Amino acid sequence: MPPETLRRSLNLPMVILYGLGTTIGAGIYALTGEVSGLAGMYAGVAFLVASLLAAATAFSFAELCARFPRSAGEAEYVRQGFRSPALSVAVGLLVVLSGSVSCAALANGFVGYFAVFVDAGRELTIVSLVVALGLVAALGIRASVLAAGLITLLEIGGLAAVFWVAHGSLGELPERWPELVPPADLPVWGNIFGAAVLAFYAFLGFEDMVNVAEEVRNVRRTLPLAIIVTLVVTTLLYVATAVVAVLSVPPAELAESGAPLVLVYERASGGSGAVMGVIGVLAMLNGALIQVIMASRVLYGLADRRALPQLLASVHPRTQTPVVATALVTLGICVLAVWFPLAPLAEATSVMTLSIFALVNLSLWRVKRREPHPADVQVYPLWVPGFGFSVSLGFVAFEAIRRFPV
Repeated sequence: MPPETLRRSLNLPMVILYGLGTTIGAGIYALTGEVSGLAGMYAGVAFLVASLLAAATAFSFAELCARFPRSAGEAEYVRQGFRSPALSVAVGLLVVLSGSVSCAALANGFVGYFAVFVDAGRELTIVSLVVALGLVAALGIRASVLAAGLITLLEIGGLAAVFWVAHGSLGELPERWPELVPPADLPVWGNIFGAAVLAFYAFLGFEDMVNVAEEVRNVRRTLPLAIIVTLVVTTLLYVATAVVAVLSVPPAELAESGAPLVLVYERASGGSGAVMGVIGVLAMLNGALIQVIMASRVLYGLADRRALPQLLASVHPRTQTPVVATALVTLGICVLAVWFPLAPLAEATSVMTLSIFALVNLSLWRVKRREPHPADVQVYPLWVPGFGFSVSLGFVAFEAIRRFPV
């Protein structure tokens, strides 16, 4: 009897919802204030610049997932690019660790909000949350993505609610648009670029989409298109949200708020922003769920290629999900979330993700030199992965200098 395989049940709308769910969320709900504090009225431009920086790596992922449509995407891409199984496994494990650390950070962020309603203690809240997410992920990819998709729609609905209540500020746009266009002034653009570096992290998430490649229908067409649509939709939402925010509330006030979109909603509507706060919590839950799914699929993919113990490639015959890999990821996240606080986890996630981006872009550059025009694959110019590599490596260097100044 042949071994169980993953079920191809994800169509284009579901993959787009998955991508939006892992990209939109805590980033825009939390970073709007920080970006506005750095860029001022030009926060929308900062998000637009950040989207262009993210686009190079996003297009690299789009081409690679069509060339090599397998789970454990980043590990497979590095294996193809460098022809090094050891480096491939190392990158795959780094992806798993990055996703687990990211989920642990989100679990820690959830604790503070949940304590407003029920103070069950930090450890119990974290373990209960992570185990519940692991169970949802084990139920089946379709059920997991549907759950994530519903929360994603709520997140987008929260942004739409901000646009709706702030229609008065939007009505002033014809008169105030010159305030949103930066002058040709070097110090101003220096602040905008600094804000774009921060805003770049709000675009992270598209890279997680490639790790469900073996559960996507018509994967060579569907997955690359879903990555690009996710980036475009995210850019439009982020730029529009930033513009509405700075038109409604002075940037200095946004920068001082821990929940900037709640502040915008309250200022524009004159009422309570509690609903926006709840949506912010759900955004964290959504991001955490998708990290569990992603990390378990990477472990499955590595084990399926016999780079890790075969037990991790076990697929449940009914749910057709990698239950052993999901259980291991869930346990690891519990340990990380209980032992470490939020800030170090978030910083570690950023550095690991950018390091992976640099290797993936360099891998595509090497693959394209060997095989520039594969059949049935949309290819992009050679400078795309080169630019993505430079941007990713530059951000890693920026973080290193900021963290360890000379």
